Amino acid sequence: MDKNLDILITEENIKKRVSELGKKISIDYKGKEIVAIGILKGAWVFMADLVREIEIPVMCDFIGVSSYGDAAVSSERVKLISDIRIPVNGKDVLLIDDIIDTGFSIKFVKDYIESKNPAGIKMCVLLDKPSRRKEDIHVDYTGFTIPDRFVVGYGLDYAEKYRNLPYIAAVK
Repeated sequence: MDKNLDILITEENIKKRVSELGKKISIDYKGKEIVAIGILKGAWVFMADLVREIEIPVMCDFIGVSSYGDAAVSSERVKLISDIRIPVNGKDVLLIDDIIDTGFSIKFVKDYIESKNPAGIKMCVLLDKPSRRKEDIHVDYTGFTIPDRFVVGYGLDYAEKYRNLPYIAAVK
């Protein structure tokens, strides 16, 4: 392990929580089909594991936004990098993201998807860092609440590194 990292959430705890989230989402959407939209790049690892735990029909798509670049702090300006391809008009959408801190990125994506007239939108995030919140936004499914530390692993990066770690770690 990198000596500059402190493990906050183990691989085992992530697997257990992702399974629980998949079961809850399956119950909440019973009898329906959803379009799961992952927010790139950070959500792809979490989304891959989560959709395998969901027991109802799921279509998967991705949307790319950027607010960090190579920095450790959000610029608070969100840019659309790549758009979804599946039409969501009249469909139930589950937005999936790796982390919510300020809330700028997920609010930007939620507002953008709402403009496409889905039947409904719910949000699922692996990590919630409420101490950094600047947008008043409701998340329907949360994996873990974490302290105000910069974290990497399980899809989260620092300058495109550490995404492949199977756990969540704080950078010292």
